Amino acid sequence: MDYGMIGKIEKAKRYAEEPERFRFDDFTVRFDGDNNGHTVTCAEGDWQCDCEFFSFRQVCSHTMALERLLQDMLPERIMV
Repeated sequence: MDYGMIGKIEKAKRYAEEPERFRFDDFTVRFDGDNNGHTVTCAEGDWQCDCEFFSFRQVCSHTMALERLLQDMLPERIMV
């Protein structure tokens, strides 16, 4: 392995330890729930989930789990 690649690997490790460097704006996640699979999206700061609970409350266990998982990597405006 060349020295240039070694430097990039070390930099990637450092970046991975600093999640505050990352901000997710738009994404889609396939979520394997206890009973069914669900699709959760975030587009322009708005959460969407295809589960029934989300359709009534605009929040659900799937979106809340992703908020916990991604913590500092989400813009403030989409945190519930």
